[in-house]
Order: sequence, then C-alpha cells, then structure tokens
Amino acid sequence: MELHINGQSRSTNADPSMPLLWVLRDELNLTGTKFGCGVAACGACTVHVDGQPVRSCVMPVSAVANQKIKTIESLGTADQPHPLQAAWIAEQVPQCGYCQSGMLMAAAALLDKKPQPTDADIDAAMSNLCRCGTYQRVRAAIHRAAAMKKGGAA
Repeated sequence: MELHINGQSRSTNADPSMPLLWVLRDELNLTGTKFGCGVAACGACTVHVDGQPVRSCVMPVSAVANQKIKTIESLGTADQPHPLQAAWIAEQVPQCGYCQSGMLMAAAALLDKKPQPTDADIDAAMSNLCRCGTYQRVRAAIHRAAAMKKGGAA
C-alpha cells in the first residue's frame, strides 16, 4: 500500500485494517503522533488527512491510501518553527506535553480554515483533551499564532 506522508511516498505492507497511528509509529518510525485512548476521544493521535484533522488511532490505514497525510513532524523545525509552535512556547502551553502534538495538529487545521479564529471557533475546533488543563493557554497561543501568521508581533 502506498501512503503519502509529509510530502513523501512511503510503502507499507501493514494489514489494511491496522490503525494509521500504529503504521506511523511502528512501521514508519514517526513517533511524534501519540497514543492516548484508542477510541478517538482524546485527540493525542491527531494528524491531517487531506487537510482535515483525523484521529489516527481509529482510522484504518487502508482508508487513507493515496491521500495526503501530515504528521507533527511536518509542522515545523527547530530552526524554523511553525507560528503555533513558537506561540505554544511563548504562552507556556505544555506542562506534561503528552497531548501537545495532537493539540498542535488540531490548531494548525483550524488556522488553515480560519486564519483569524474567534474564541468560539477555537472552542469548537479544539476537542482534544489535556489532563493538565491548559485550555486558556491553548486559546491564547492560537490567537498569538494567528497574529504571527498575519504579520503581527509574537
């Protein structure tokens, strides 16, 4: 099966019913996407499939063949962080950090759809769970990243 991940074609012989999460982590060694609950409730496993946020723990890999998949590894680099990554640090969003890759991917999908989201837009889009409870910081970071993408100061 052919997968298009982070701008590269990757082949896998995984069972077509295997969740995308395990193909990413175990077959392709893309370990930034995290396992949280296994039932699509927490969002730690969020990736983009054709630009849409998807919970990879319940998505059969066969359902995403020949679609564009983006993982947290494609969001930014240490030298050139995505505005969300810079804002996450500036707003001190992470505490334990476990949910952050899924949060960032959900937030990136939101900003791609709505470059200047309202608080209501953020609340509706960010259904990921954070046990540390940094939701107010997440909201502030998304607003900061939106301003950065628009050309404003960090």
